[in-house]
Amino acid sequence: MSGKRSKDKPKGGKLVDWAITVVIILTAGAIAVVSFQNGMAMKDQAPNLQVAGTAPTGTACIILSKEELAPQQGVLFGVNLDMHAKSLYTYSYDLGHKPAVTSYTTNFPLTEEDRSNLLRTVEQVHEDGHMLLLGVQPDKGLASVTDEAVEALANDLAAFNDYGVPVFVNFGEDMNGPWTPWAQQPSAYITAFRRVAAAVHLNAPGSAMMWSPSYGAGYPFTGSAFDAKPGTPDYAALDTDHDGQLTGADDPYSPYYPGDEAVDWVGMSIAFWGTEPPWGENEIPAAGKLTDQLTGRDLGPRGDDSPIPDFYKIYGEMHGKSVAITDTAALYKPGNGAGADELSIKQAWWSQLFSEQFPVLFPRVKMVSWLEIVRTEDSAGGKVDWSVTSTPLIKDAFTKSLPAWLQFGPPEQCTPAIELEHPSFIPKSSAAH
Repeated sequence: MSGKRSKDKPKGGKLVDWAITVVIILTAGAIAVVSFQNGMAMKDQAPNLQVAGTAPTGTACIILSKEELAPQQGVLFGVNLDMHAKSLYTYSYDLGHKPAVTSYTTNFPLTEEDRSNLLRTVEQVHEDGHMLLLGVQPDKGLASVTDEAVEALANDLAAFNDYGVPVFVNFGEDMNGPWTPWAQQPSAYITAFRRVAAAVHLNAPGSAMMWSPSYGAGYPFTGSAFDAKPGTPDYAALDTDHDGQLTGADDPYSPYYPGDEAVDWVGMSIAFWGTEPPWGENEIPAAGKLTDQLTGRDLGPRGDDSPIPDFYKIYGEMHGKSVAITDTAALYKPGNGAGADELSIKQAWWSQLFSEQFPVLFPRVKMVSWLEIVRTEDSAGGKVDWSVTSTPLIKDAFTKSLPAWLQFGPPEQCTPAIELEHPSFIPKSSAAH
């Protein structure tokens, strides 16, 4: 059911993967029904789920402010789950914990079908998770981000908050990559982001705005219909070194930043694809690879990615924002017949993320979300298994490695003050007025 894709892809595969994502989103309606029914059947058969958390049974839902969504201690654990393959309940049962954050992506403005699918997701998150990381994609372009559409979104988010589901609104992610209709248009993007942020901050106090560019290796990612064109104001704005050209020496992040008042969280997808092309060779990640990408120290496969800015230092420390690793996982291509084994690859990656030193070195990282998906990746030439709960061997090793500093969802769902009325998202308590 999630339409969210892995953003940290090698150059050349993003357009195809984006197209795959669109297909996934278009089929989400049928997927949602199947996964929801499967999850209900699983609940009837499975023993009681033991999960970490502090909320007692039956407590009233409390709307946290956007400032309170970032934990003072620890890091929120999230999942970007293929709900067609596994319901959120089943995933929580396999993990032994309810995820603190569940990712879901929708097109914007929302159609009635989009709203229906989103409501099903919110209901599952309330029951089997806690918070929602909502990717909002203006697939019809930034001109579609009208006051009317933004107000409708903010009203929906307010209802979700009242229903006990905090929301992180990840608006127009990958705005620096030209594989999206909202790409490489810094002025229009900033205007649209600020418009959404103003409405969300005013009407949905239990929601926070997230700004999430694509990892800068390979920037400016030329070769798409959405490239910034020479001679345009956008091209000039993106030419940060003022040499008349848009190259890897230009800052891939700062021209798109909407400002501290509009942005509550910053996020980035950091996944391991391999050491060098061709991708999909089942390689073990080098020590420190994950943190090098987060801080811009990774030289990349060609040794020319060093100009990438230190994302964590600039936007986490200098701008004082909470940082989310919105997707992370390590590539394993089943049936490859060569290279390292699945456990060695994935364990080498999650060991970097779950090390005792990670929260010490990066105290502003407040969310990490695992990419729990098996799908075809054009860049890797076939199916890639990003998951850690698909097989007992990997699942057992992963769950035993979860550190104490991770925060999960509460063991029992809270009792909301209102109920949601499908498909309008209007609280039933006010629908009769």
